[in-house]
Amino acid sequence: MSQDPTSQSNHLELESVHIDFEWTIDYERQLISGEAQHTLLVKSDNVKEAIFDTTALDVKSAEVEGIPASFSSKPSHPVMGSALHISLSAPPQKGSVIKVKILYTTTEGCTALQWLDKEQTQGKQHPYLFSQCQPIYMRSLAPVQDTPSIKTTYSARVSSVLPVLMSAIRTSPPADGPPHDGKVIGKDTVTYTYNQPVPIPSYLIAIAAGNVVYKPFPTVKGKTWKSGIWAEPELIDAAYWEFSEDTGRFLALEETVVPPYRFGVYDLLVLPPSFPYGGMENACLTFLTPTLLTGDRSLVDVVVHELTHSWFGNGVTHANASHFWLNEGFTTYMERLLQGKLHSPAQRGFSYVIGYKDLEDALQSYKGRSKYQRLVIDFETGEDPDDAYSSVPYEKGANFLLHLEQKLGGQEVFLPYIYDYVNTFTGKSITTEQWKDHLFSFYQKHDPSKVETLNTVKFDAWLYGEGLNLPDEIKYDTTLVEVALNLAARWDKARDTSNPKSLFSPADVKDFESNQKVVFLQTLRTYPPLPSTHINAIAELYDVSTAPNSEIRLQFYEVSLSDPQSDAAKKYAPAALKWVVGEEGGSLKGRMKFCRPTFLRASKVDHELAVKTFKAYADAFHPIARKLIEKDLGIA
Repeated sequence: MSQDPTSQSNHLELESVHIDFEWTIDYERQLISGEAQHTLLVKSDNVKEAIFDTTALDVKSAEVEGIPASFSSKPSHPVMGSALHISLSAPPQKGSVIKVKILYTTTEGCTALQWLDKEQTQGKQHPYLFSQCQPIYMRSLAPVQDTPSIKTTYSARVSSVLPVLMSAIRTSPPADGPPHDGKVIGKDTVTYTYNQPVPIPSYLIAIAAGNVVYKPFPTVKGKTWKSGIWAEPELIDAAYWEFSEDTGRFLALEETVVPPYRFGVYDLLVLPPSFPYGGMENACLTFLTPTLLTGDRSLVDVVVHELTHSWFGNGVTHANASHFWLNEGFTTYMERLLQGKLHSPAQRGFSYVIGYKDLEDALQSYKGRSKYQRLVIDFETGEDPDDAYSSVPYEKGANFLLHLEQKLGGQEVFLPYIYDYVNTFTGKSITTEQWKDHLFSFYQKHDPSKVETLNTVKFDAWLYGEGLNLPDEIKYDTTLVEVALNLAARWDKARDTSNPKSLFSPADVKDFESNQKVVFLQTLRTYPPLPSTHINAIAELYDVSTAPNSEIRLQFYEVSLSDPQSDAAKKYAPAALKWVVGEEGGSLKGRMKFCRPTFLRASKVDHELAVKTFKAYADAFHPIARKLIEKDLGIA
C-alpha cells in the first residue's frame, strides 16, 4: 500500500479501525459539535504522532488513552485541508491498539454538509441537513484518515431536534416507530444511535436530518435484509410508489450474480433538489435525487446502479482516486447486465448507446487535459480528484469490461470471474494492478486457454490511453435504438424543408419509451445543428421542451442550444436557465448531470444571463456543484 495522494494522514503507520462519534446538531448556527474517538491499530514502531485529515474544523482538544495530548493544525492546503497532528507521548508498540479522541466543531467552511432553510425543503416547515463526503469531504465533517485505502467500522450518537439518518443500522429509536420517537419535531431533542459493523471507507460515512418519515418496502421471500424508503411527508407516497415495486426485486436479482448482500439494511432517502448527484451509495442508505420521481418509474433503474455499489465500491473499493474506475466501471457494467436480465438484452445494449454519447462529450471536454481521458489517472499529490469527475470512469470502464466479456466468450465465461472477484476482494481496497493480476490468475486456474486471449487485450490502451475513441469497437444490441436513430436521420434529411410539420407528427414518438426519446435527441446532436424552425417543431410536436422527465429535458436543451448564434438558442437559453433553477414552477435541478451542462450551454449563448442566473441561486446549490459550476462559467 502506498500513500494516498489526496490524504495527509499517517494511515500507513496508524490505521483507524473504528470511530465513535458523539454529535449535537445546531440548526440555527448551522454546525455540528462533538467528538470523534478513533481506535487505531499501530502498524509501525516508533510512531510519535497521529495525523488526521481535516478541513475547516475548529479543534478544541485531543486525548490519547484518556489523557490530554498536545496537538497542532498545519497550514491549510487548498485541496487537502489541514493536517491535524496529535502527539503520542509514549510511542505505542507495533500491533497494539490505542484510542485517540478529538473534540471539535464544524464551521461554515464545511464542504461535506449542506444546510437548507425550511423554504428550500418540500414541506417548508423545518430546515434540512445532508452530507456528501465523496471523494474527500469527510475531513470537513470530522477529523479522519480520509482515504479509501483503509476501511473502518463506526458508531454514532447524534442529538437533534429533527429526525436523523446515517449510513449505518439504527439501534434507537426504531425506524418503524413514530417519527422522532413521538416527540415534537423541530422542538424536542432526541438522541439517535447508529452502528455500522461492516468496515467502510470514510467517504461512505453519511448523515441526513430533516422532517423525514419511513415506509417499509414489502419483504422479499427468503431474504433477511430489510428495505424501505425515507422522504419528507409531502413526498413519501410518491417516493414509495416509484421505488417499492422494484428495489427488493433488484437486490434479490443481484444476489444471483454476486455473493449475498452484507449490510443488513438497504434503505433509500429522497433528498431535497440541491443534492448534486443522481444517487450516492452510502452504506445502508442510498441518497437519491428527487428528479427520479417521474410518476412512471422510467428512471427507477438508477437504484440498480446505487445498490450495485454495495459490492463494487462499498465492498471492493478503489485504493485511491487514481483507480476510481474500479468502483464506477464495474458498477455500470453490472447495472447494465442486470437491466438485460430484468428487461431484455436489447435494453442492455440500449443503455450502452445512451452512455456512449455521454462518454464522447466527456472525452471531448478533456481535450486540453488529456490525462483525465484515461481510466487510471496518475494524480499528483494534492490534486483535486473532483477535477476528473465525469462519465469517463463509468462509461469507458463499463465498455472495457464489456469488451473483456465479449472477447473471453460471453457472460457464461465472464460472470464466474465477477463472482470470484467480489468474493476475493470484498472488504479490501485495491489497485488496478491487483485487479489485473487477479483476472489473469482466475483464468489461469479455471481455463488456461483464456489466458492466451487475455494476452491479446490492449490493456495499456484501455487503462492509460488518451483520445476521443475507445481502443476497440464494441458491439451493442441496437434493437431498441434503431427506431430512434431512424427518426433522427429523417430530421437531418429534412433540414431544407421549410415546413417540417408537414413531414412529422406526434405519432412519430407515440410508442417511444423515455429513453428512446433521449437517444433520438442525443443522435440529433451528432448532426450539424438543425434550423431553428425545426427545433421549434420538435418542441411542439414531441412535447420535449416541457417534459417532466429531466433526462429528456436536458437533451432537448443540448440540441436547442447547440448553435449559440441561432434564434432557437436565444429562445431556449432563458428557458433552460429557468428550468435548472426551478423558476418555471418545478424544483431546482441540483444534480450536476443537469445543472453543469445547462449552465455551460446557456453561457455560450448569453454568458451574462447565465452568470447572473447562477449568482442569484448559487446558495441553493450544493457546495460541490457550486464550485464546479463556477469553474465552468469562468468565475471561480
